[in-house]
Amino acid sequence: MKPSPTVHPVDQVLPLQQMASYGLQHVLVLYAGAVAVPLILGGALGLTPEQVVILINANLLTSGVATLIQTLGFWKFGARLPLVQACSFIALAPMIMIGKEYGLAHVFGAVIAGGAITVLLAPVTSRLLRFFPPVVIGSLITIIGISLMPAAAIWLGGGNPDAADFGSAPNLLLGLATIAITLFIYARFRGFLGNLAVLLGLVAGTAIAAACGLTDFAQVGQAAWFELSPPFAFGMPQFGLAPALIMALAMLVIMAETTGNCLAIGQIVGRPTSQQTLGNAFRTDGLSTMIGGVFNSFPYNAFTQNTGLISLSGVKSRYVVASAGAIMILMGLFPKLGALIASVPRPVLGGCAIVMFGMTTVAGIQELSRVRFEGTRNALVVAVSVSVGVLPMSFPALFAHASGPLKLVLESGIFLGAITAVLLNLILNRGAQAPEPETEASASTAAAAQ
Repeated sequence: MKPSPTVHPVDQVLPLQQMASYGLQHVLVLYAGAVAVPLILGGALGLTPEQVVILINANLLTSGVATLIQTLGFWKFGARLPLVQACSFIALAPMIMIGKEYGLAHVFGAVIAGGAITVLLAPVTSRLLRFFPPVVIGSLITIIGISLMPAAAIWLGGGNPDAADFGSAPNLLLGLATIAITLFIYARFRGFLGNLAVLLGLVAGTAIAAACGLTDFAQVGQAAWFELSPPFAFGMPQFGLAPALIMALAMLVIMAETTGNCLAIGQIVGRPTSQQTLGNAFRTDGLSTMIGGVFNSFPYNAFTQNTGLISLSGVKSRYVVASAGAIMILMGLFPKLGALIASVPRPVLGGCAIVMFGMTTVAGIQELSRVRFEGTRNALVVAVSVSVGVLPMSFPALFAHASGPLKLVLESGIFLGAITAVLLNLILNRGAQAPEPETEASASTAAAAQ
């Protein structure tokens, strides 16, 4: 289907079959990361398998609702960009700390409070967009892409670094085969099939794994046909000042990551992020987090993993991502569907992730290619901010002695990189600000991204 000349690619409504197929790609890409938070939290707090299942179903259901809000929007909620909402890893450590110290009821109370604080702070924090000129945006997008690579490596090795077969030849060969198939489809075909390269690569990789006995679908038969996670399944939430403040700090870091993701997606789809867009995205983070707390789930933010998929496929429609949200709602209501998607082997996911996460890095490099380096100190801004941003990823033990709120900040490479880039740009470039979206520079950036 050729894009209408009067409709921006972000606002295109594709045929139902295409939206469902492209949306399924997004779900397959994010699934492993989306369910990791409830799995890790449940294990850390000693929850029963039945309770963990409740957390997973609730997570998928509310992720879908949050994605619909972010993509379709209403009033001042929703960036109306192709952003996928899912559970944030940033809040995982604080939630484990709160759960062990105060109990699970306080976890959900802190989540609700943190979401409410985010909604209230959205108009203030969105004003910081003027501190994100192209040199900062390009550095931040590059950091996002690089910081995703450890996740791709873990998936490629098998998903569990402690397992005996982690990094074994079958796992690596399966991932390599998936990469080859994905690249072949992307290079050989155009249009609909080419845009489905990741989905077809995942299906082909899973078929190879099944033929070689490297995966099984037993969990599909064991999963329930229908299950609805009721609100407050673990009891009424409890509210405490200390847990609420801890979660509020986590939400500030989440907003920094949402800023990076909004800027990245905005550049890729050719609709640069405005202050209003960023404020609407923050409000959605807050509202979806509050909904998550009510329905036994956790803080949400715009998921980074899907940025590379948009860049690779070239499908920029927010309605495609909205269809991914609808699929996640179905997965939350029908566990058999979620179990089927969970059967995709981790090495297969890792193979596709290498391609997609690399494309995110390329988007950052493309943005930096438009930055003027001669006669400026932009090279120093990029060099130091990218280096600082990858420190937590390259050697996590570097900040092992940090604790409390400081540890939360230092563990986020995206947050560190963003703060470093903003401060260095202000100091070295004497406070040069980013051009407004209406300026000629922004218009040329948008045209180049399309």
